[in-house]
Amino acid sequence: MIETALKEIERGISEIIDRENLEKLIKRFHETGERYLVKAGFDPTAPDLHLGHTVLIQKLATFQKFGGKIQFLIGNFTAMIGDPTGKSATRKQLSEEEISKNAETYREQIFKILDRDQTEVVFNRDWLEPLGASGMVALSTTSTVARMLERDDFEKRYKGNSPIAISEFIYPLLQGYDSVHLKSDVELGGTDQKFNLLMGRTLQKTYGVGKEQSVLMMPILEGLDGVQKMSKSLGNYIGVRENPNDMFGKVLSISDSLMWRYYELLSAKSLEEIKILKSGVETGKLHPKVVKEELALEIVTRFHSKEEAHGAKAHFDLVHAKGEIPEDIPEFEISESPIWIAKLLVEMKLQKSTSEARRSLKQGAVKLDGKKVADEQLKLDNGEYILQVGKRKFGKAKINEAT
Repeated sequence: MIETALKEIERGISEIIDRENLEKLIKRFHETGERYLVKAGFDPTAPDLHLGHTVLIQKLATFQKFGGKIQFLIGNFTAMIGDPTGKSATRKQLSEEEISKNAETYREQIFKILDRDQTEVVFNRDWLEPLGASGMVALSTTSTVARMLERDDFEKRYKGNSPIAISEFIYPLLQGYDSVHLKSDVELGGTDQKFNLLMGRTLQKTYGVGKEQSVLMMPILEGLDGVQKMSKSLGNYIGVRENPNDMFGKVLSISDSLMWRYYELLSAKSLEEIKILKSGVETGKLHPKVVKEELALEIVTRFHSKEEAHGAKAHFDLVHAKGEIPEDIPEFEISESPIWIAKLLVEMKLQKSTSEARRSLKQGAVKLDGKKVADEQLKLDNGEYILQVGKRKFGKAKINEAT
């Protein structure tokens, strides 16, 4: 039992600090049923999570199976500073309204993965704000500027004469103090968070908590391109609130080799189950596409439903395998004739802006009634048209001159 738990918990991790302590916690749970506290913090700096974020959340779910009581920390105080990790410039501060709105969406999304009964959602404003000026001064005396400059990103910015706000030095201390207040036994984070995670251990010792948390670091998930980390700004992400068809299609678009990375970090299947699938592909008993479809079904089911997942597969087979236009595409009444095709694509919500539409047109990614559009200045008169962008976006336009 204990070895199985450790094997699943250590699956896919990059580094673990104080494994001995973690083993003791799992053993105690196995023998007495006493749960231990596992913390992971998320600053609500954007409204939506993508699969890269869920690598940590999936690991939290694994901990729940083996005795972990999850402290899902929403950094509604620290988000006002902005985590400087990996940043080449001081981050823009968010308003309280933006933070509250984003935090609420996080609460909605995490319970697609986590067990509510074994999860405590906490907000660090509840204990960081009451610290006040004297508490902040006391906290700031626990570290030095020299220690902060040991961080790679701070060191680079300092040597490059890029400004570093004092508040950014405070951030790792605040994250560490979260572990003091919560008395966490384990903290999870990405590999880029190592400095901040270790600060939790340091401050627990400084403040006499009576324990030093184990630290478990997860790798950064590669995006759809298989090269750079999953990121909205890079456009290589899968959002957890994307519609089932897009989510299914994006998972199917990853390479066969990247598929195993996604299985390891995102799937709820056991290591043994994944091993069997991999062996099936290697021996030719299973086609990689079939195994990838199984992963796509699992992920879409997690964030939507089993019915919607199988509906997305049917849609994918119809559109991609058979090259047909789906029957249930959205229809749009357009009261402008003639209308520029780039503007029409925006009106139909197939593109976010006319500049994005023009790029798609230049790349040959737009089809009108099944044929590629070569003229990016094309204007459409009264009539009905089927428009398609890429492989997954469809819409029917009914254009009538405004009366």
